[in-house]
Amino acid sequence: MANKSSNPKEGMGMTMKRRIFSVLATAWFAALSFIIAFPLVAGLIASFRPGTELIRRGLSIDLDFSTMTLDNYKYLFGNNVDSQRYFMWFKNSLILTFVSVVLTLIVCYFVAYGLSMYEYKLKNLLFFLVIATMMVPFEILILPLYKEMITLKLIDTMAGVIMPGICSASTIFFFRQYMIGLPKELLDAGRIDGATEYGICIKIMLPITKPAFAAMSILCAMGAWNNVLWPMLVYRSAEKFTLPIGLNTLLTPYGNNYDVLIAGSMFGIIPVFIVFLCFQKYFIEGLTAGAVKG
Repeated sequence: MANKSSNPKEGMGMTMKRRIFSVLATAWFAALSFIIAFPLVAGLIASFRPGTELIRRGLSIDLDFSTMTLDNYKYLFGNNVDSQRYFMWFKNSLILTFVSVVLTLIVCYFVAYGLSMYEYKLKNLLFFLVIATMMVPFEILILPLYKEMITLKLIDTMAGVIMPGICSASTIFFFRQYMIGLPKELLDAGRIDGATEYGICIKIMLPITKPAFAAMSILCAMGAWNNVLWPMLVYRSAEKFTLPIGLNTLLTPYGNNYDVLIAGSMFGIIPVFIVFLCFQKYFIEGLTAGAVKG
């Protein structure tokens, strides 16, 4: 107590430094938030303007209410060819994303479980090979993967789009890092109670990894929903196009349908946003635990 009271200036100096640091940090993150939110806000404003205004002004956050209408959304939800095509693409993206996320989480969970909960020879080598695949750009793998899909006769099928990404190295890595921090005594307790290895994996360990599943559900859903390159190579039929591919077809050398493009893009954000709202309770917990455990 004597030391604290004898150095009041030092205490005031530390308090001032903390306040300055807090102000600078707040200003920095506010600037980052503005930079990140600008495209979203500009796109939302542009979705209420005619396509001619977008060509004339570009994307901006200038609120000119005289040019803002609901015509784009009325046309998008109207009974016309463009609307029917849009919701066909929307449905295809929903199905593809759901199936892709479910299969990816299941496969990656079991792989990560084997890499974290058991001890055996070549375990570290296998994990190194999994991590090594993260260093290979996807563009390098496109040609061999495409030839593989042709050989398996999976071109123009949903399976051909999903299969190459079903065993994601980053998702396996995240699950493994999370499960390394879980007590392995739970496995022994389950064996003593007579549970099988599959029973321990599914009934005991899987419920504990809910935060990891929540975090990976959001990230995998975003990746599957926004994926353009690989589905564009695999799909041949227009009725199977996903939303990103379908919206891309609205931009042609003969004309650009910006009215549907911008409004459709904004409406296409809603599914991922809903997924985030559903799993946000576990999202931060899962990311933090996966980052520090192990």
